[in-house]
Amino acid sequence: QVQLVESGGGLVQAGGSLRLSCVGSGGTFSNYEVGWFRQAPGKEREYIAAINWRGGSTNYADSVKGRFTISRDNNKNMVLLQMNSLKPEDTAVYYCTAGSSITVVRRGAGYWGQGTQVTVSS
Repeated sequence: QVQLVESGGGLVQAGGSLRLSCVGSGGTFSNYEVGWFRQAPGKEREYIAAINWRGGSTNYADSVKGRFTISRDNNKNMVLLQMNSLKPEDTAVYYCTAGSSITVVRRGAGYWGQGTQVTVSS
């Protein structure tokens, strides 16, 4: 079992950037595929991006494609989400999730962190 801790959230103006981090512990982090979801107030949790265990394959939701970049450093047990050109509609709690496959990750069936708040002001 792996524990996940997100950090890097905060308040930023529209057009700005933030970089979120997800650090894993308690398991072999490099064995897991990892993804990011977000949940805005009153809305369902939304899939954002995923990366395979080696970091060579990534996938993005259309809503963030071209603006967000997911990457990982298995030596540091860390996955990053670089968010550029942020919009007010990106405001949400962002969650990191890890699973045995990209399918598990995208279904939201893996392990979850506690989340980090991102607020984008207009």
